Amino acid sequence: MEKMFWLKVIIGMVSGVVIGLILSPDTFGLIDKDTAYAIAPWIALIGNIFLELIKMIVIPLVMSSIIIGITSAGDTSTLKDLGLRIAPYFIFTTVVAVAIGMSVSFILQPGLSVSSEVMRSLPPAVEVAKSTEATFSTLPDMIVKLIPVNSAKAELEGNILFFVILAIFMGVALLNMKSKDSQPLLQLFSSLQAFSMTIVGWTMKLAPYAVFGLLCSITIKVGMDAILSMVFYIATVILGLLALLCFYFIVIYVTSGISPWHMLSMIKEVQLMAFSTSSSAAVMPLSIETAETKLKVPPSISKFVIPLGATVNMDGTALYQVCAAIFLTQLFGVDLSVNELLILSITTVGASIGAPSTPGVGIVILATILQNIGVPVEGIALILGVDRILDMCRTTINVTGDLTASLVMTRLVGQRELESKPVPDN
Repeated sequence: MEKMFWLKVIIGMVSGVVIGLILSPDTFGLIDKDTAYAIAPWIALIGNIFLELIKMIVIPLVMSSIIIGITSAGDTSTLKDLGLRIAPYFIFTTVVAVAIGMSVSFILQPGLSVSSEVMRSLPPAVEVAKSTEATFSTLPDMIVKLIPVNSAKAELEGNILFFVILAIFMGVALLNMKSKDSQPLLQLFSSLQAFSMTIVGWTMKLAPYAVFGLLCSITIKVGMDAILSMVFYIATVILGLLALLCFYFIVIYVTSGISPWHMLSMIKEVQLMAFSTSSSAAVMPLSIETAETKLKVPPSISKFVIPLGATVNMDGTALYQVCAAIFLTQLFGVDLSVNELLILSITTVGASIGAPSTPGVGIVILATILQNIGVPVEGIALILGVDRILDMCRTTINVTGDLTASLVMTRLVGQRELESKPVPDN
């Protein structure tokens, strides 16, 4: 990475928001709505190209990283030790995130602050319902679909979790094979990872310009009116995310002795990229590099925990979803029983893990479930209107959670033990 990369990203962010507000028809009105909406896609072009390039390379990068991470553990006992700790840790932090989201939502009650004018501006329920069709699936169905069966279909649907599970199977199998049989495949995956990282390196040179284009386009379309009308809801979610960030800092300090300010100084580039792109996958290579070079996490942990976490460790998303769900119930005066709250919590954990990576899909799944307990579907429009803004915030927390998990696993599994094992040359 170039020096002062983080500064270039900040300049792109600030200039994108400022120019977006100037061009937004709902803010200053310097240009009409049709012209502004016609300009927005061209401004976002380089940003969309950046995201598509990352999507193009993310599957080979994730698979090669996880396979190398697993095989670099050296034996199945170390891998079992890591796996038995990372799974409950991910579940624990997700439960904490859901608890924080529920707490801030019930204390601040953002659903009671929405004005009647905003409620009258909601689109018809039929119009919104079209975007939620065929998105709901039960939790057992989601679990069954985790089994890697059809790789072509998974790639078309952008289901990275499928390839994570497939890579885990392959890594464990290679670890149990004879060296002469596994070595050709290990060398292939090492070359594949080096190839993927080369493409990522080229793509990251576009990042500051991509950040400018994406934020400018979003600001043109959203404007200040939509943000101001939902400011209390936005503040509630952000407050919950900040509380979750503080929880991470406490965990890091207790397990690794790293102060919050020192931690922020080491991971600021990762957080800026996550905030700008709203994509954990886009930031994953930078997360791995930061974990290994700045946080001193062994490659055998970073190359396993971070790709896995980028897919299943979505604490920020879980917190956001439960805040959005409770916001909808408050908005329409729906009282939830204890059992319904429990079901909502379990569903939130499942949705944050199994939902596709498309922005907004997770909350649409939850909103579809909430219809069964009396929440009108048109309320989804309010959430989707500011979803991209909050998506940027929750993605920042998601990648921070992955880096936190890598530090915790380094402490729990034992850094010296892992570093003493041979790591394939990649």
